[in-house]
Amino acid sequence: MQERGSFMGDVMKTDDAVNDNEILSMDASTLAKKIASQEISSLRATKVFIAHLKKVNDKINCLVEDRFEQALAEAEKADEEIQQNGVGNKKLLGVPISMKESFDVAGMKTTGGLISRKDAVSDKDADVVKALKAEGAIILGKTNTPTLCFCQETDNKLYGRTNNPWDLSKTAGGSSGGEGALIAVGGAAAGLGSDIGGSIRFPSHFNGVIGFKSGNRQVSQEGSFPYTDIPLQERMLGIGPMAKSVEDVKLIYNIIAKKPAPRKDISNFKIKILPRTNYPISDDTAKMLDTIYEQLKDDFDAKKAVPPFLDKVALIWQEIMSIDGGENIAELVFGSKRNDVKEYMKELLSGKSDVHRYLSWALIGANLFKPSKKRVEEIEAFLAKGDVQLDEYLENRILILPVYHTSALEHGKVYSEIFSVRKTYLKYMPYVAYANVWGLPALTIPIQTDRHNMPIAVQLISKNGNEDALFQLGEILESQNRGYIRCMKYD
Repeated sequence: MQERGSFMGDVMKTDDAVNDNEILSMDASTLAKKIASQEISSLRATKVFIAHLKKVNDKINCLVEDRFEQALAEAEKADEEIQQNGVGNKKLLGVPISMKESFDVAGMKTTGGLISRKDAVSDKDADVVKALKAEGAIILGKTNTPTLCFCQETDNKLYGRTNNPWDLSKTAGGSSGGEGALIAVGGAAAGLGSDIGGSIRFPSHFNGVIGFKSGNRQVSQEGSFPYTDIPLQERMLGIGPMAKSVEDVKLIYNIIAKKPAPRKDISNFKIKILPRTNYPISDDTAKMLDTIYEQLKDDFDAKKAVPPFLDKVALIWQEIMSIDGGENIAELVFGSKRNDVKEYMKELLSGKSDVHRYLSWALIGANLFKPSKKRVEEIEAFLAKGDVQLDEYLENRILILPVYHTSALEHGKVYSEIFSVRKTYLKYMPYVAYANVWGLPALTIPIQTDRHNMPIAVQLISKNGNEDALFQLGEILESQNRGYIRCMKYD
């Protein structure tokens, strides 16, 4: 193998036609085409992303482990393969991507942000990683999460806090906060996240990127840590792409899904847009929903309506997340002797606990809110009936909801709104809890910026099997509104 950057002289000349900023802003679909046509080499693109990550990561703290040397070597091989044989059937050959820390990548750590797991190196790839590698994707590194992905803000004792690139004083969201922040600054062509309580959608909304939460068991969670083995929690989990375009999330979803999304005709779909309700919502967010209504009303049967069960989902989400009193998570943290109260007080008083206070307080709450056996049976019966009703209701219907009541808040405020003993989650969680509780696919699209110059987004929700309809409507809204705009503050 020749020295990096010295082979393919004729191809490398074409790299000069595209500048670094264009590569950083380019979505994975476009970059894949340019690499395939040898307009840009994979090596050039990989070097550009690596240089950019080295420049911005000190401020944002989105990337927690890199594999830059391996990525460069893989990029060289990809270029050689393309020069000799073309891309063949590989949809992402030579395209550099990022990966949420919770997904196993062979030879890399999967720590969950726990100091006790700081040397836990995986020996094989998660199913989703395997699928993306098979298409030729190159993994640059892994991105930050809250401890064990158990919070909607990204901070942990091992790697520290991730900042929102649009305003470093504000949250990047969680649990896929590192991924959202990295894609926002163009640190990779695309990435992957997971969502059991808004964990793709919060970061997508706060950072201004496109995100897609898959529906109930549509994507394998093998190799995701922590593994979700409680059936009611598993139905709420969705794994999916975080990217710069709807085209990308469609491409990546169809790579990692157990079955590709069937083609849909959305011309006869009804659109239900959430009106202002008793749940909190900023004026900017309410105006955004009005704007979308005006954009869609002439071409679709678009009406303002509250979807069934919206008033039930926040409580049920909390109860399902507390179904074992947080025992599974506590065992990963403490082993056989659970010490969440002790560790929370230690952290509060001295800051010297190895367990982040976000997690220890959440575990205390999970123990307090643990539903009784009878209540679990009631939840199961309610969900069984609701699944049937919603399957019919969403047959040819797409719901449009906000993601949160406002844009990104200062660090710690989202956490205090959701994890309060005053049960304020009942006010703030219905929008995201809806897709989790019912196991539905949800596509997040940045629509505009608010008065604080922060991105705000909506989510499109429908039934499993209607993913393609979400992508089609998403592309319409993307083309008429903000969509993805790379944060260039640190260029």
